[in-house]
Amino acid sequence: MSNKKLYPFKFNPILKPTIWGGNKLVSVLGKPDLGQELIGESWEISGVKNNISVVESGDLTGNSLTDLIKTYKSDLLGKKVYKKFGEDFPLLIKFIDANQDLSIQVHPDDNLAKQRHDSFGKTEMWYVVDAEEKATLISGFKKATNRQEYLQYFNSGRVTELLNYEEVNKDDVYFLPAGRVHTIGKGLLIAEIQQTSDITYRIYDFDRVDKDGNTRQLHVDEALDAIDFNYYDDYKTSYRKEGDESLLVSCDYFIVNCLQVDSKSNRDYNSIDSFVVLMFIEGCGVIEYSEGSVHYAKGDTFLIPAMMENVSIIPDSASKLLEVYLPS
Repeated sequence: MSNKKLYPFKFNPILKPTIWGGNKLVSVLGKPDLGQELIGESWEISGVKNNISVVESGDLTGNSLTDLIKTYKSDLLGKKVYKKFGEDFPLLIKFIDANQDLSIQVHPDDNLAKQRHDSFGKTEMWYVVDAEEKATLISGFKKATNRQEYLQYFNSGRVTELLNYEEVNKDDVYFLPAGRVHTIGKGLLIAEIQQTSDITYRIYDFDRVDKDGNTRQLHVDEALDAIDFNYYDDYKTSYRKEGDESLLVSCDYFIVNCLQVDSKSNRDYNSIDSFVVLMFIEGCGVIEYSEGSVHYAKGDTFLIPAMMENVSIIPDSASKLLEVYLPS
């Protein structure tokens, strides 16, 4: 495998049927149809154990993300990234379709996740690909609280009264540091960028049952040590549209830009020393690189190897994409 040249990788989506999922991942983003099953998530690039992405096309079709990292090391990930993470891919990239509200949940930070699960924590961000009218989400608390008050509300079945509800529009961005209570509401189609972790502490699930009549497990006690009980002034992430490129989020774990591409766009990755993820939200066209080109369409996600210092995005129709990489 090592004698084969790297190229922009597209992986087979890992589709997750859920009780709250819908059909927009298929109808809007072009994911495979699973028939009668409602799909809640499409894991676009994953290094999570038992959910490792596999290359969909090109000379390295059928190889896993782990295979690629073991073979190409820093050429794929970047020197600093490979030195820090080794063979662990540091991000999990998803699309999420909420046909119903997700459970109210929280994720542990790095320290707690390491201690309990020998895992990374889970800081994440959401980009709203589409939103039905009056769709909402939950992010954090509407006032400062503490463990004791939170438990009083929880034990009396009123925990939602403490939470901050936000009305959501297309193109909104929410940054969710580990510890922030949250949920995605009904009618939202989301692109999610997060640390590689599948640890979720489910706090409340609206008393739902699955197709077998069973409720889903809650993690009430585990969540208490993870929750940030503080109040914050602005839960929605503000960003400025600077021409065709907007910086959405810059944190310790990832940097995310939104690009509007109406004509050929040359992307110079010479200085970042990181792989790059491109998530196409709108449009279709071609990603051109020194050795060739690959076609993209709405809903496609590509991993650009770190050694590929320049690519060009050539749209056939007006395109919008998220550009993701690790900070140097």
